[in-house]
Amino acid sequence: MTETPFGESLDREREIGITGKARPHWMQAGTIAFITMRLADSIPREVIRRWNQMRIDYLADKGIRCSDWKTGREQLEEVDRTDFARRFNRLREQELDTCHGACLLRSPAAADILSETLMFFDGERYVMGDFVILPNHVHLLVAFYDDTNLRKQCASWMRYSAREINRLVGRVGALWQEEPFDHLVRSEDQLEYLRRYIAENPRKARLPEGQYLYRRSEHHF
Repeated sequence: MTETPFGESLDREREIGITGKARPHWMQAGTIAFITMRLADSIPREVIRRWNQMRIDYLADKGIRCSDWKTGREQLEEVDRTDFARRFNRLREQELDTCHGACLLRSPAAADILSETLMFFDGERYVMGDFVILPNHVHLLVAFYDDTNLRKQCASWMRYSAREINRLVGRVGALWQEEPFDHLVRSEDQLEYLRRYIAENPRKARLPEGQYLYRRSEHHF
């Protein structure tokens, strides 16, 4: 029996699980994933509406007429699909760094709750890599032992941390945007780029010490 590679980049020769509602989620046991979870109020609704129209306009320029960009995106050629993802992912990251919303994770106590939540099953269900907790979102690198665990674990992280942070600040209701963004790391170069991105994100967002929590992993993928 061949041992499953662990802590490596995507291997297209091995089985890849794909699930999702708003976007496809690729899963592969042992492969490093870059995940972004954002708070529910981190991007204003009018911004999301504008982006949705921009997506529909992008598809129209490619000859794809649709009212639902998620369906239309699947008709793009691979090179255009990559450009589509890169373009709108960049918009999302820039918007998150403007720190919209209540920014509850700016509180060191709330950030500590999330950090402890992320680390709780490290080495048991997954191996946690670098992560940075910013005022309204978190970026992390992680590799799962089982290719079914990515979405279930994200839901578990969000559910537990929401309960504890809501209790901390005396609020009720949804804390997180329901469906996180995830991306399987494609290469060693991309892994190094993402590690730099995580480390440098607080500086790019012009956040002072005490308004973010950065952890560099001791694990070497």
